[in-house]
Amino acid sequence: QVQLVESGGGLVQPGGSLRLSCAASGSFRSIVVMGWYRQTPEKERELVAQITSGGSTNYADSVKGRFTISGDNDKNTVYLQMNSLKPEDTAVYYCHFKLIHRALPTDYWGQGTQVTVSQ
Repeated sequence: QVQLVESGGGLVQPGGSLRLSCAASGSFRSIVVMGWYRQTPEKERELVAQITSGGSTNYADSVKGRFTISGDNDKNTVYLQMNSLKPEDTAVYYCHFKLIHRALPTDYWGQGTQVTVSQ
C-alpha cells in the first residue's frame, strides 16, 4: 500500500511564498515522475509542475518563473516552492506520483492541501 502525505498549505498574502511537500511511503520499486496539480470549484484539475526521476521539469505557463519543483528520490519526497503568489493561485493542491509498483506504472494522489492567496 502506497500513501502520499502532503503538508505546507495555508493562507498567504499576495506576493508571499509557501512551500509544499509531499512524501510517499509504502512498498514500490521506483519513481517515474512526481508532480503537483491544482483544482478550484470553477476549473478542472490542472498540472502545475512535474519532475521526472532524472530531474527534468515541466511547468504550467501561469507559474513559470514563480514556482520551483524539486524532488528527493532518497526521501521519496517532492517539493513545490511557490513565490510571488497571486490570488489566482488559490486552489487545492494535489501531489501526484507515478510509481513502478509490481512492475506496472501506477498513479497515486495526495489528499490535497488548500492554498489561499488573499489580503
